[in-house]
Amino acid sequence: MERHYLLGNEAIAHACLESGIGFVSGYPGTPSSEVVDVLRAQKDPPFYLEWSVNEKVALENALAAAWCGLRAICTMKHVGLNVAADPLMTSAYTGVTGGLVILSADDPFAHSSQNEQDTRCYAHFARLPCLDPAGVQEAHDMVGTAFALSEEFRLPVLFRPTTRICHSKGDVALGAVVPNERKGEFHKDPRQYVVIPAHTRILHKKLNEKQPALKKRLVELGLNAYTISGKTAVIASGIGAAYVQELLPPNVSFMKIGAYPIDEAWLGEFAKKHEKILVIEELAPVVEEAVRQVAGCVPVFGKINGYAPYEGELSPGVVAGIMVKAGFLEKNPFAAPIPVPDLPLRPPILCAGCHHRAAFYAAKKVFGPTAVYPSDIGCYTLGLQLGAVDTTICMGASITVGSGIAHSDPLRDVVCTIGDSTFLHTGIQGLMNAVYNGANMTVIILDNRITAMTGHQPNPNTGVTATGVETPPVSLDAVCRACGATFVETVDPYDMTGMLRVLEDAKAKKGVKVIIAKQMCVIVARRTGVKRGRYAVNPEICTGCGTCVRFGCPAIELVDKKARINELCSGCAVCARLCPVGAISLEVRR
Repeated sequence: MERHYLLGNEAIAHACLESGIGFVSGYPGTPSSEVVDVLRAQKDPPFYLEWSVNEKVALENALAAAWCGLRAICTMKHVGLNVAADPLMTSAYTGVTGGLVILSADDPFAHSSQNEQDTRCYAHFARLPCLDPAGVQEAHDMVGTAFALSEEFRLPVLFRPTTRICHSKGDVALGAVVPNERKGEFHKDPRQYVVIPAHTRILHKKLNEKQPALKKRLVELGLNAYTISGKTAVIASGIGAAYVQELLPPNVSFMKIGAYPIDEAWLGEFAKKHEKILVIEELAPVVEEAVRQVAGCVPVFGKINGYAPYEGELSPGVVAGIMVKAGFLEKNPFAAPIPVPDLPLRPPILCAGCHHRAAFYAAKKVFGPTAVYPSDIGCYTLGLQLGAVDTTICMGASITVGSGIAHSDPLRDVVCTIGDSTFLHTGIQGLMNAVYNGANMTVIILDNRITAMTGHQPNPNTGVTATGVETPPVSLDAVCRACGATFVETVDPYDMTGMLRVLEDAKAKKGVKVIIAKQMCVIVARRTGVKRGRYAVNPEICTGCGTCVRFGCPAIELVDKKARINELCSGCAVCARLCPVGAISLEVRR
């Protein structure tokens, strides 16, 4: 057995290889993306792999593979599980033949997410098992258990690592890679796979009948376990369990919940042996509610009575504070961090030379500050710093929110922005709906040919699959016209004159106007060797008016009341086109 120092997601990916994986699908989303990225880097893999256009598509593909007897994994972040919720709920009824693991990575503290929802709640809702690792090694080990459990109970298994596990590193004992030797074959069984009401009523009953045995099996597998050491007890799950184990006094009992559903009889037996219980878990009080149902008169401390927070990420210090507050620890051994004074604020910002900035600048210049600017999930959400993002809800919502505002506040211009990957994810339906229902709005598709924010994964617009095979790229222009839009223009946003002209044309027309602002992502351009040269400011000409600085590019700074371009310059030349006195030009190297 080899030991390697691995990222949590790398350990999970390797565990898939050890499990004889036959099918991989997913949609990129932090903190889950690296699992598929690691698997797609395998040379000559004996399994099928794809980045799907959204999570619903990814899950339906993986479910079908599992119906064919393959071991399949489908990855996403927690908010992606909302998109996949429709097939998720019914997949519990149909079940699987090969093992199906649905990795839904939660993001406590919303480090890079629009909410802090808890995947365990979906597991309870769908009546599916959910495995909840407490560390990197356990995340690795649980993958194999999840596949075996899925095949034993013929159910999809949710797997819920969190950001702190996905993106932490640790020594991991790895097993041997097991190549996929299964050949997928679909066996027709309409009573299992055709969910007409007559079949569904029977399948629902069968799903419920699996629950008691499933709960007991999770205990038998050691995923839920306890030790009794005294009259008080701490029950913890996920990364919180790892922190508790570092702090637990020797006379306090400990229960670790690593899987759901929890066996209530087993849990109640433990609870009634103690005089008070503290529950520690991230996000929703899933364990705590189960404990309160069986604890009887035993006092329970946790989120519901204010001893632990509902929101945010746990840390050793936070857990120690909860234990002190509830009387399970005398003092917190971790000193509160003292902020370093006078550090400048560093809000996230678009890259130097990012063409999204030019598109936002042009839109604001043409439509002005009174227009409404709905936007979407991606790098371009950072247009918030440029005053060009007024709303962001979820993937694909910019066009639908825009059309809702256009119908409700018809005197305002509405200009929504959405990335190419997000448009293909769930934006197309919004465009169809807006055109069909006669909205009056402008849609700017910020087309950088890649899914940039999650790590530059390809999408159907890129022209290459996840495994590097060339494929016909989607024509966004043709898709938009097929949705019914008659004003569809593609423009290079670095061409500020052309961008402004197209936006003026769109403003003058009624209906849904689509502008595709197309330019390669500036990071991808650099990696592929695109060299445009650097620009420089002539201090003799610069008047210090600040026009270029207000553009917001981090490559431009103001020094001694004069503009200066630093080494971050990517040579997009937009600032040179904006300078009112012509002080910026391509740098001439001697």
